[in-house]
Amino acid sequence: MLSHRNLMANALQTRHWMPDAREGQERVLSVVPISHAYGLTAALNMPVAVGATMILKARFEVADVLHAIKSYRPTIFPGVPQMYLAIENYPGVRRFGVSSIKACISGSAPLPVEVQEAFEKLTRGRLVEGYGLTEASPVTHANPLEGTRKIGSIGIPLPSTEARVVDLRKGRQVVPTGQIGELAVRGPQVMVGYWKNPRATRRTLRPGGWLLTGDVAQEDAEGYFRIIARKADMWYPSKPGNPAFPRDVEEVLFEVPQVKEAVVVAIAGQPFAFVIAKGERPSAESLVAYCKRRLPTELVPRLVIFVDDFPRTFIGKVLRRELARRFRETHPEGYSL
Repeated sequence: MLSHRNLMANALQTRHWMPDAREGQERVLSVVPISHAYGLTAALNMPVAVGATMILKARFEVADVLHAIKSYRPTIFPGVPQMYLAIENYPGVRRFGVSSIKACISGSAPLPVEVQEAFEKLTRGRLVEGYGLTEASPVTHANPLEGTRKIGSIGIPLPSTEARVVDLRKGRQVVPTGQIGELAVRGPQVMVGYWKNPRATRRTLRPGGWLLTGDVAQEDAEGYFRIIARKADMWYPSKPGNPAFPRDVEEVLFEVPQVKEAVVVAIAGQPFAFVIAKGERPSAESLVAYCKRRLPTELVPRLVIFVDDFPRTFIGKVLRRELARRFRETHPEGYSL
């Protein structure tokens, strides 16, 4: 349950994240549905707070969005990595005047470094990674638009937001700086609770108003946070041992020019890579060989599976569990090399 106070607090917090935003002069383009917490704040409430023109599109179709950019000259474009990737790969994209875009915050999924750098080179604007979850209205962190930002980081907490990293087992002890644990947040944007589900509320909202996010994170010495994975997506290559995370493998696969998108899923405690190719498809063997040169043995994908697209939510987040389910359906007796 998100209260009026929660939503208004987050609108003002995200507005203060853009200190140079001009009252009544900005134009915000959004394809993120306002039925989702991200769209509600980034595409509706925040633009109202800054007196911006709102350009709303019902769905993301890259040609349609580029024509909207050409016609309306948006200055702010909240989105998800898949959108920025599709725009930068569109043939003749520069003729649509994408240089009007000055500020973008990317959410819902990790922002690959290659996507960030290519989009900024294309638009000459700033594309930064942020973070949030529905239970927090949703935005809690973002890299600053001006000043220090860290590639691969979700940035720092928004104004009036506190964050810390706690132990993965019980979520009660704060871990030392630099160690991994579960991200916990507290602030005026944190939900009241789950509707008619006090047990889930008690499990997620801890004493003192701390919300356990379910995301594995790290905080560095300067107060910047990095999301490693969902707790549900990590795996243990050996027990006892340290956990492994999809993003560590995915970032290596993104280094290969023929890889457009890559998602790694743990199946039966082993990493499997699902890849959308760009241009001429590389062989699965060549990608495995590349990973062997760049990664510890236990992180090398057992298998690379090429797909045309990933199952996604309506805001573009990849459904990893669905990928795993589909793989198990096609390999009912398991898989071994």
